Amino acid sequence: MAHQKICLALDLKDNEELITEYKKYHTPEGVWPEVTQSIKDAGILDMEIYLTGNRLFMIMEVDESFDPERKARMDAANPKVQDWEELMWKFQQALPWAQSGEKWVAMERIFKLP
Repeated sequence: MAHQKICLALDLKDNEELITEYKKYHTPEGVWPEVTQSIKDAGILDMEIYLTGNRLFMIMEVDESFDPERKARMDAANPKVQDWEELMWKFQQALPWAQSGEKWVAMERIFKLP
């Protein structure tokens, strides 16, 4: 079973209080169970988010069933996920080079240890 890693980036608003609150939402007690279930249902096996300054970096390990367009459709049909996304946008801001409406931007791998 081949797994794939997908790396994404997004910025938070450069506000210490908002960043602290955002981090609380991403603790095991803070994240909504419906959101984590939707992530798993989309074929995402593991997800980690890292923070430096106000820049977020997400690593997802996905199985062969993962399809970003399918996940977007699933998210759009899930009212709880939509509520979560609306709440998270209070803390987030698009990267300057993001397309209109794009939040998390795919990163290009430029190095892998041979």
